[in-house]
Amino acid sequence: MNYEIENDNDNIAEAMSALDFARLGGGEYAYIRRLASDEAHAMFPALKGLPAGIDLFALVAADGTPLSISDSRTSAIATAIENDLEPVSVH
Repeated sequence: MNYEIENDNDNIAEAMSALDFARLGGGEYAYIRRLASDEAHAMFPALKGLPAGIDLFALVAADGTPLSISDSRTSAIATAIENDLEPVSVH
């Protein structure tokens, strides 16, 4: 599967494979994503005893690998910085 990136003139500028796209920012950036508790269970199956209806923050590698989870955005940012990763928010 290829993803096509188009420039402002609607001409194909470049194509990236799914693997290339997943590696984008690998080892340098970590994404912070807000999760509902049910999403957290899906992303972190070993997580037990989590109350329903709370928001959590996942730190995710550029390739989508879950790295950590916390109950505050500030803590997720600190974890990224402590591990020499540039934190980026996912909207």
